[in-house]
Amino acid sequence: MLTVENLHKSYQVGKTSYEALKGVSLGVDRGEFVAVMGPSGSGKTTLLNCISCYIPAGSGSIRLDGTELARLDEESLAKVRNQKLGFVFQDFLLMDGLTVRQNILLPAIIGGVISAETEKRADELCSVFGIAKIREKYPAEISGGEKQRTAVARALINRPLLILADEPTGNLDSKSSRAVIAAFEQAKAELEATIFMVTHDSFAASFCDRVIILRDGVVWQALERGDTERQAFQDQLLDAIREMGRE
Repeated sequence: MLTVENLHKSYQVGKTSYEALKGVSLGVDRGEFVAVMGPSGSGKTTLLNCISCYIPAGSGSIRLDGTELARLDEESLAKVRNQKLGFVFQDFLLMDGLTVRQNILLPAIIGGVISAETEKRADELCSVFGIAKIREKYPAEISGGEKQRTAVARALINRPLLILADEPTGNLDSKSSRAVIAAFEQAKAELEATIFMVTHDSFAASFCDRVIILRDGVVWQALERGDTERQAFQDQLLDAIREMGRE
């Protein structure tokens, strides 16, 4: 569903060229929950920004459901971002002047696809993520975990092919983090969502089907959870990170 092949991206800092991605290749299947981990400077955020087309890749291929994103013009890319991609950010990025329900509906409003069916879906998402009782409240009146669950619901309002999550638990306490991960699990199980998450958090990553570890702009290792118990999978992730540190 998402295919990245031989992706390169460099930044120019003064007279020095810094290569952030050095031939990254990976794939995400429909319905998968995949995490990308790695130390600061490994290329995680650059990879996410290239996939979302907020920055252009230097070379390589990014295909979403068979469409080569680099070949699209700006208008077509804007439609892809609004209709085929859903975004969840570390800082929530909710509109303070809108209620929870209005924030969830925002991508549909921007895309001009607001309808009775869309409003019904917003209410259904509120129920799925346990925020129905706060849907008329404003962001300042709800907790961090409730804000992030609102953001997950907003990301799903247009039935996107892929959710891109950038450190979604980074600013949350452990209880709120667990609630957000539970929201992703629900989205996957009940709404058949496909999720691609960048995270530093081994706890959050341990709930994923697969974890891709980047190091110095390349895929260093990929671990599949399979039937492994969550705690045991987290231990595997921590062992891999320690091994990478020793190298």
